[in-house]
Amino acid sequence: MSFEVQDTKHAPLKTDEDVVKMRKLVREEMTAMGFGLVDQTKIITAASELARNTLRYGGGGDGEILRISNGIKIGVELRFIDQGPGIEDLELALTDGYTSGGGLGLGLSGSKRLADEFEIDTAPGQGTTVTIRKWKML
Repeated sequence: MSFEVQDTKHAPLKTDEDVVKMRKLVREEMTAMGFGLVDQTKIITAASELARNTLRYGGGGDGEILRISNGIKIGVELRFIDQGPGIEDLELALTDGYTSGGGLGLGLSGSKRLADEFEIDTAPGQGTTVTIRKWKML
């Protein structure tokens, strides 16, 4: 799917406080774009999970919040980028209940269900970028 990027905001993800800031930025952006409370809650929840994963498993990294459009709808795209060890077995990592760190094992799979679009670019030793998108009709 092709779309235009209208605006981009960057947020470091180095501390727990940065995760809170990322959630706040996502809420502000989605509110300004006119997303309803249910969509906001879904994407903020996904953002929180993915930001924590960036911190916990990727050793920290960066978040990006992009305003996007494709002519008939607008959306928000969130990217979570780290230079950590990467995900060795992506299929396993996307399985509900799988965790390598003692959590509930719903971070990746849950985030995938909460977003309209979900992509992961990862390789062992090369870090991970997780991208999610939420769309809204104009």
